[in-house]
Amino acid sequence: MFRKTALLALALLPASFAQVAEDFEAGWDEAAWPIYAPDCNQGGKVALDSTTAHSGTNSIRVDGAGGFCGHIFFGTTSIPTGDLFVRAYVKASTALTDAHVTFITMPDPAQGANKHLRIGGQSKILMYNRESDDATLPDLSPQGIAASAALPTEDWQCFEYHVGADGSIETWLNGEAIAGLTSIPGESNPNAAQWQRSDIKPTPSAVYFGWESYGGDTNTFWYDDIVIDSARVGCE
Repeated sequence: MFRKTALLALALLPASFAQVAEDFEAGWDEAAWPIYAPDCNQGGKVALDSTTAHSGTNSIRVDGAGGFCGHIFFGTTSIPTGDLFVRAYVKASTALTDAHVTFITMPDPAQGANKHLRIGGQSKILMYNRESDDATLPDLSPQGIAASAALPTEDWQCFEYHVGADGSIETWLNGEAIAGLTSIPGESNPNAAQWQRSDIKPTPSAVYFGWESYGGDTNTFWYDDIVIDSARVGCE
């Protein structure tokens, strides 16, 4: 059984060692995992769900509405400084389409006020989006699309990513690295030209899980067994 909520960033330890682990078996602590819906929220919903879970009996269900104001997220500001590693088990009801959507968003002061580093989909594949200049990782060329992966539906997927203090991005799906969703400073990635045109090094201040649509797409996502740490945890 995955451990119950663990906020292991003790006062005697540096913030860089902070860890958050949550399986929602004790319920949804809305103080520790508040709703995040910047600007507006019209139609999106977040709820504790006992009908499906990766482990135990509970998960968090996000019903995402269409259009930007249909966005809604839940998450935490208890994240490490420096290297950020996130592992979440994710289940989507509907496949990603050609439209641009987000299912993880991170406020990123390095981009400016009220700007986000976003993880979601477009062109039917997983991708990153930098809000300040709308750059994508990978490039949405045929080669870039082929270097990413689709997000399978109707079953739990282990989704992991790393945002490095040096500006690096790494991503894994069910333990397998996704080449198109990798950008390491000083290393060539032919599908990251758009992403690497900027010298911005992301500095997320929080991690939020949910749904944001920039068109009419709607979806339902479930999240469970979330770990946020300064080192990679991996899939169970």
